Amino acid sequence: MAERVVDGKIKLGKVSVFIKKGCPYCSRSMEIFQKFSFKPGQLEVIDISDLKDMDKIQDYLLEKTGQRTVPRIFFGKESIGGCSELLSLESSGKLEEKLKASGAIQ
Repeated sequence: MAERVVDGKIKLGKVSVFIKKGCPYCSRSMEIFQKFSFKPGQLEVIDISDLKDMDKIQDYLLEKTGQRTVPRIFFGKESIGGCSELLSLESSGKLEEKLKASGAIQ
């Protein structure tokens, strides 16, 4: 189940963000993404808070990315990490470039 949820959401050409309600790092990441105009359907936010398999999903994210924490952010099928890595991309000016390269924004 966890593999289907995660692998079914990460796709080439879009940004997938796994979050939990009330997580300040998730909220900060979403604030950053709101600065961009995503093509329709190219930003998918998956709130795992209410899923009965939440722990298994986080275990699978650990197996897949080396980290269990949220947010877990994917550009296409590539995990870019979490909020810290997103902030780093933003401050270096590389975030917009990566979003364009992934096909998620124009």
